[in-house]
Amino acid sequence: MSSDTALRADALGKRFGRRAGWALRDCSFRLPTGRVCAVVGPNGAGKSTLLTLAAALTAPTEGTLTVLGTTPARARPWVGYVAQDKPLYPQLTIADTLRMGAGLNPGRWDAAVAERVVASGDLDPGARIRTLSGGQRTRVALALALGKRPDLLLLDEPMADLDPLARHELMGTLMGQAAEYGTTIVMSSHVVAELADSCDHLLLVGGGRVRLAGEIDELLAAHLRISGAAADADLGPHTVVESRITGRQLTALIRPAGPLATGWRATAPSLEELVLAHLRSPGAPTLTEERAA
Repeated sequence: MSSDTALRADALGKRFGRRAGWALRDCSFRLPTGRVCAVVGPNGAGKSTLLTLAAALTAPTEGTLTVLGTTPARARPWVGYVAQDKPLYPQLTIADTLRMGAGLNPGRWDAAVAERVVASGDLDPGARIRTLSGGQRTRVALALALGKRPDLLLLDEPMADLDPLARHELMGTLMGQAAEYGTTIVMSSHVVAELADSCDHLLLVGGGRVRLAGEIDELLAAHLRISGAAADADLGPHTVVESRITGRQLTALIRPAGPLATGWRATAPSLEELVLAHLRSPGAPTLTEERAA
């Protein structure tokens, strides 16, 4: 599909019954196409709900979500989705599963891509899904999603069942897909280190709300880690995301609004420091791509 926006949410909210409450509330962000986006947040933050909304498996309670410039339901033929529990038909063989993928995606199926993902895991095409380990099922599910040659690939905790070597290999496969075909990839995780070296866009979700959204380099550039004497802790016009005093020393993560006063030592935060500071400080102002630019 032709669109420069992979996902766009405007005041998006999803509620699962009155007792369960809001899984997402008042979420607004834009994800351009061609990005590899990390959706990060603690368990229960709303990451899986956002992906199921984008995959047209559930509908919003309020607000809107567009996928590849249209509704999630209309975009479905161009979207690949791998759920956290990797649902597959247990009685089918791997070969049967790939044939099913070809039948469900006529005109778009790339058998070579799907078979390459399976072969790189040394899997027997005749093995039944029910005999596979969790990591092996993940590989088959990814083969199905990549064989579809999607414009947008949604992955919910895709590496949770994989050992470190398999994670490295499959991440390389995903990056190759993004580079060769311009696929937009959205991966959720609660492990920041898993995605820091591969993703160029961040969507941080906490408490059902979007806390940060934008290009990772721009979000990092908009923040500073500072330290100095607690007695001189006048941060003036700067936005303080998080601050701590240990003895006579103050450390803080801020969004500077101009030059720092003398006496402060400043360093660039890591992605993990940025994410953790915002999650520990739910009252900190949100920052989206438009505001970070």
